[in-house]
Amino acid sequence: MATASHSIPADRMAVLFAVMLVAAAGNTAMQSILPAIGTTLHIPDVWVSLAFSWSALLWVLTAPHWARQSDKRGRKALMALGVVGFLSSMALCGIVLWAGLKGLIGAGLTFIVFALFRSLYGGLGSAAPPAVQAYVASRTDPEQRTQALSLVSSSFGLGTVIGPAVAPYFILPVVGLAGPMIVFALIGLVVLIMLRWRLPNDTPRFAARGAIAPYPLSAGPAEPTGEDENDPDAPPQEPLSWRDRRIRPWLLAGFWGGQAQAMMLGVIGFLILDRLDLRADPDTAAKLTGTVLMAGAFATLLAQWGLIPLFKLTPRPTVLWGAVLAIGGILMTGVAQDLHGIVIGFALASLGFGLFRPGFTAGSSLAVPRRDQGAVAGMTASINGSAYIVSPAIGVLLYNWHPMVAYGLMAAFCGWLVLWGWSALRLDQPQA
Repeated sequence: MATASHSIPADRMAVLFAVMLVAAAGNTAMQSILPAIGTTLHIPDVWVSLAFSWSALLWVLTAPHWARQSDKRGRKALMALGVVGFLSSMALCGIVLWAGLKGLIGAGLTFIVFALFRSLYGGLGSAAPPAVQAYVASRTDPEQRTQALSLVSSSFGLGTVIGPAVAPYFILPVVGLAGPMIVFALIGLVVLIMLRWRLPNDTPRFAARGAIAPYPLSAGPAEPTGEDENDPDAPPQEPLSWRDRRIRPWLLAGFWGGQAQAMMLGVIGFLILDRLDLRADPDTAAKLTGTVLMAGAFATLLAQWGLIPLFKLTPRPTVLWGAVLAIGGILMTGVAQDLHGIVIGFALASLGFGLFRPGFTAGSSLAVPRRDQGAVAGMTASINGSAYIVSPAIGVLLYNWHPMVAYGLMAAFCGWLVLWGWSALRLDQPQA
């Protein structure tokens, strides 16, 4: 961190890193324990999934607004708003779930109030990531900017690994399954204090706008994107269209693969409950779900931070090979009857999706010139986020009908991506 930027001291970079990390880690920690909580409260699985869908929808809808507001209201203020939204949501969700688990309020009322408190995370939590990125970009020299932005972006991916890993240790005697949310609220409070204390809201050295961060789930790191570098004095350009033939195949690839990945993440907690016969032991189920999600996140990190740079993979083979690996992992997970098989299958599928996501993002980026990079980055972020609004709930509905129907549909999405993408995903010469 000390060498990431000559413009931002190491202690301030550590605060910015923590802001990004805690937002992702807290959400994935909740993702690992919520199926077990729903089982304890006898809430139908699909309603548990919809609680995440609601939060993801708010994140997608509000993130562009907060990215614009950071330029007007100040980056530090928007970071603080995002952290307050995170810790408030975690604390209130933890309290209401503890009350429900103790029988102080009914199960139905518990989840209704829980969904309302999740709104604070989805609606306000999305303010922090673009403000962090804009803060870094506006205070670093161009030669250090990419490294500094990559550092804070990597914290989002690291958080997806840490969340499921530490959540089981926060299932405490008094608060039980609500413990991880209470603990992450306290961590968020510490981050907020450090943000207020150590981060000055000084005048930026450079104009910059932070990229919109995707909704954080146990799907590995988001692809880092830089600030908007369009020349304000350049003549206006025609807006990039969703129907543009250069990017349409890549966006469609992102859509089909994204649906499969969102369904896989939405179903996995309930598969562990059923295949390992843990409906009567939700505490153990939450711990094992965290283990499986952590294995998947590590596999995604291996793909994005290891295989792609090591083999210098280009977008088209990255997408196609990623989809092939995802098919194998999905089917292996769907038929697995023990923890070992579930871990291996889920990790293999996550490895495939870890290749696919940056492949379609890079393909979209390379298909258009520099002046359209901001527009195409917004489109890929929308594709990534929209998959988590409806698809997880649909996956859970199909899973409750028959598990292999859900896993068969996930594999079909990836299979169609391979067959169609073989001829459709063609990249002309990279644009300047």
